[in-house]
Amino acid sequence: MSVIASGTRVRMHYNLEFEDGFVADSSGDDPLEFVLGDGTLEPGLERHLLGLEAGEQREFAIAPGTVFPFPVKAAVQDLERAAFPENMPLEPGMIYEFNTPAGDAVPGRIVSIAEDSVTVDFNHPLAGQAFRFIVEILEVGSDAPTVSSGDGD
Repeated sequence: MSVIASGTRVRMHYNLEFEDGFVADSSGDDPLEFVLGDGTLEPGLERHLLGLEAGEQREFAIAPGTVFPFPVKAAVQDLERAAFPENMPLEPGMIYEFNTPAGDAVPGRIVSIAEDSVTVDFNHPLAGQAFRFIVEILEVGSDAPTVSSGDGD
């Protein structure tokens, strides 16, 4: 049976849950499929998958700052209210997607709203948080097509 190692293809379900049970991220109904080491998952999460096999279910306690860094004050910024669509209802806690000048999408969590400004936290939502990484490994395989040697292996 194949075990997860760097470069293997993995198909799995996962949840990232806070201690109170709130699900911060999940594969949902569609499993996540990726190659270990391709950047799909944070390296700090990938290392927990090493050696697991298809059919395994595991839960890992993740300590604050071990996968996602601790929050930094510089990532909390006040933006002009005019930077948001005029008719868009804004609420604290809401995640809004911003586009960088390079065209990358960056999520920001709205912290507070004033008449002319909106305070946005661009730290990763799990920055500095303890959470659980819960996985169900559905399939483990080689990323590259296998070639049979013809000797019945």
